[in-house]
Amino acid sequence: MRENDRMTSATRQPGTPAAAIRPRLIATDLDGTLLHDDKSVSPRTVAALAAAEEAGIEVFFVTGRPARWMDVVSDHVHGHGLAICGNGAAVVDLHGGPGAHRFVKVRELARGNALDAVRLLREAAPGTKFAVEQTYGFHQEPDYPRLFVEKPDHVLSAEELLAADGPSADQPVLKILAHHASLDPDAFLTLARLAVGERATVTRSSPSALLELSGPGVSKASTLALCCAERGISHEEVVAFGDMPNDIEMLTWAGQSYAMGNAHPDAIAAATGRAPANTEDGVAIVIEQLLARHA
Repeated sequence: MRENDRMTSATRQPGTPAAAIRPRLIATDLDGTLLHDDKSVSPRTVAALAAAEEAGIEVFFVTGRPARWMDVVSDHVHGHGLAICGNGAAVVDLHGGPGAHRFVKVRELARGNALDAVRLLREAAPGTKFAVEQTYGFHQEPDYPRLFVEKPDHVLSAEELLAADGPSADQPVLKILAHHASLDPDAFLTLARLAVGERATVTRSSPSALLELSGPGVSKASTLALCCAERGISHEEVVAFGDMPNDIEMLTWAGQSYAMGNAHPDAIAAATGRAPANTEDGVAIVIEQLLARHA
């Protein structure tokens, strides 16, 4: 097994020390991590990100968000302009501003796998409702809850949306969203992983019972590893920040990693350290300390 494939452990081995070498890349989640609860980027965080880039440390935003929701940070991607979106399903060049992003790398969920996952999850958790994220589209089932303000491009059953002749059939499927109105979020995640098996990667970033299904082996960590390999950056030279189960693989893989003060217990177990909460500019505080340590 290659090193980049070893990214599925939910916890870090006890006693694993944080890397002492100078970091070359900072990878940070957005919601619940870099962003305040009102989805803003604080002046202190803007300054810390700019200082890291000035010191020669690349900053990658690594998020479950789709590319179209990246406007909030598109001004802060600096020279490389890249972000990892959709829990690793896409690497996006955000140069050009809102609506002008370009997909540099796409790791799609095959429609056959997606249809199998939908079927198995319907059987395991009756009442599950689905939505489909594509490169440039968002579609949902009629009873899928209105979780966000955006209007779907199509409202059809998941089976119709994922059919070979379905709407936007020429666009890759990046991930499936699965929502259940009554199940406990962590219990739903465990149930879905058992039901879906190796057909898809199942995770969650929402406090509600909303799951995210990506292609097999696709995660924030695996796509980040690909981007780092292209740059000759080892995992020991990466510092990662996160707060939810979809960050666990990334927190485990990175040489240094920080779970936010508001993080899910499993994210805390995966990280080498703790940062203050997102509302306290925790990412900025740690970056300032790293820059001072390696000045």
